[in-house]
Amino acid sequence: MKVETWIFGVTTVFLVLVSPAYWFITDADNQCGEASCADWTGTSALVMTTLLCAMVTLYLGFHARRMDARPEDLQDAEIADGAGELGFFPPYSWWPLWCALTLGVMVFALAVLAWWLFIIGIVLGALAVSGWIFEYYRGDYAH
Repeated sequence: MKVETWIFGVTTVFLVLVSPAYWFITDADNQCGEASCADWTGTSALVMTTLLCAMVTLYLGFHARRMDARPEDLQDAEIADGAGELGFFPPYSWWPLWCALTLGVMVFALAVLAWWLFIIGIVLGALAVSGWIFEYYRGDYAH
């Protein structure tokens, strides 16, 4: 994870440099005649992106020091060092579709102020989320 830490660290440094530059450039193009007419939306988005990249950099750096080196972190690693089970990757599932449809019903119910439809959406949503959570406890893919 040291490589990922460096990637996010370089991105953070780049954003630290770009954020004030963006603010100064948008303030220099002062077309509105006010004392300060900088683009606060873009500036705040860049600052928040900088902070999020810094947070990910700190998280990855913290965990990279505490865990054993992966094969891709070693200079003398062989391809065979990465062999073995990589994890559990679930097959296709219909439950996300049902969750999205019930969320759509609930949002539609709020838009037209149909509280009875919203309650039906909550009940169907609870069933859909339960089905998605407990999908691998029964059937062909039970653990």
